[in-house]
Amino acid sequence: MLMAEAQQPLLVVYPPPNYQTSASQIFFIGTAAPEGQVFINNQPIQRSQAGHFAPSFPLQVGENLFTVRYKNQKINLKVKRVSQEIQPPTGAGFAANSLMPSEDLVRLPDELICFEAIATPGATVSVNLGRQTIPLLPQPQTVKLPENSAVLTATNQPLTVSTLGKYQGCAKVSETGNLGYPLFKVNLNNQTISQPGKGQIIILAPNQFEVIEVTANSGVTRTGPGTNYSRLTPLPKGTRATVTGKQGDWLRLDYGAWILKAETQVLSNAVPPQSMIRSINSRTFSGATEIVFPLQTPIPISVKQEDDKFILTLYHTTAQTDTIFIDNDPLIKRVDWQQVSPDKIEYTFLLKSPQQWGYDLRYEGTNLILTLRHPPKLSRGSLEGVTILLDAGHGGQESGATGPTGYQEKEVNLRVTKLLEQQLKQRGAKVYLTRETDQDVSLNERVAQINQLKPTLSISIHYNALPDEGDAVNTAGVGVFWYHPQAHDLSVFLHDYLVNQLHRPSYGVFWNNLALTRPSAAPSILLELGFLINPNEFEWISNAQEQEKLAKTLAEGIAAWLQH
Repeated sequence: MLMAEAQQPLLVVYPPPNYQTSASQIFFIGTAAPEGQVFINNQPIQRSQAGHFAPSFPLQVGENLFTVRYKNQKINLKVKRVSQEIQPPTGAGFAANSLMPSEDLVRLPDELICFEAIATPGATVSVNLGRQTIPLLPQPQTVKLPENSAVLTATNQPLTVSTLGKYQGCAKVSETGNLGYPLFKVNLNNQTISQPGKGQIIILAPNQFEVIEVTANSGVTRTGPGTNYSRLTPLPKGTRATVTGKQGDWLRLDYGAWILKAETQVLSNAVPPQSMIRSINSRTFSGATEIVFPLQTPIPISVKQEDDKFILTLYHTTAQTDTIFIDNDPLIKRVDWQQVSPDKIEYTFLLKSPQQWGYDLRYEGTNLILTLRHPPKLSRGSLEGVTILLDAGHGGQESGATGPTGYQEKEVNLRVTKLLEQQLKQRGAKVYLTRETDQDVSLNERVAQINQLKPTLSISIHYNALPDEGDAVNTAGVGVFWYHPQAHDLSVFLHDYLVNQLHRPSYGVFWNNLALTRPSAAPSILLELGFLINPNEFEWISNAQEQEKLAKTLAEGIAAWLQH
């Protein structure tokens, strides 16, 4: 029996009225009584046995009008497709908001600085900066990379696109100091138009150092100056580093990572951090081993996990090490170290098992503390001694995806999570929930629960949807997402277990930078158990008996992985 049936003969839950998108197509998610046909713009559409539908239609740039009709009922919808391309001006000049860089830049001497503008095609374009004039050359074609989400729809191929009016140029600048705003110039038919850029260019003097300290509990570092860039190992609170560049609200640190200025504070009279390291100690307590690295100052670090190795890199550190104490540890077989460059040390912890169970890094004064968690102690045929944190995705104002009948993801997430909780408790596990009702719980609060509880496993329960470019009719199946290598084996095992035991389609296993997969304190995964927007899969998702069977199978899979 379906838990959620259509409450009216014709219902369209997506797209909402007056929807706007940049996608080249849109799907219509909805339902009607199974008898008869549903038409969109007079075209009959395919429906599931229960009457659900999710066809896609192409979009033209601008307004697109659609009429969804079932018998004597009609729903009119307007979808606007917006273009992301900036059009060049018709006369001599620059397109609005096309001058790059668009924010203040701080760089070291002789670094490459690049400029970009969209101007009148066929013009001569240049930039004046300090005592230099930098030509900007026409770029008739560029390669455009799709969004990261394109991998979810198998459309993540680079595209060569026409870029009429796009000009680019780069130069190295030796002159130090504040060079002010670059002056962009376009010349066409002996007419010259000048326009200052929006960001100042500052070149640091060789003796001009700014040292910052990380004030956030876990400073988010990235490969570039913005949230679109990939994450690197977070920096523990108290870490110090020298600033070698700035862009807008972002700081580039001396070892290469970028961090938001708001997560740091400037230290007065500080010198660039450098440290020696001598003896290293370890201590074992219930459930974990701590390794203490005595340093002269808190320096940047990075982590790499391999199947039977944990590799910790300390930057701006030189070894004077003769003694390391790691006794007969339940987790660590041996530790090796290498001075890989004059100011960088790599510590490799060889582990007794390929499966890792979580780690934590923090500073206590100038001591760096690495905590490596031990494997759980399991009873044969039981999950006693195992703690599992279950996260029912979304909740409260965050409804998540919506199925054809209006059945919301937050509802089915919570129901399956509670069914899974019962199954795991029956097997002896201690289970915690991030939410037990339809309530708002922020991502930060959910992550904080993982970090505080440090469970054996953390599992976030979700159901899937697609971006507008996706195929909602033909995309289905179980997907699993992981971030840290310690969660990879669990992800593959549970994915295969659910697909095989329940005879469900496979969507796949993905490495993904998600808030609920990023915690390092425990193997943390996110399950997408099916596609709510798929008309046929929705019938399985919303079936109460199938939900119970899913929870039982998932609990069996978790137990089988822990005991294999």
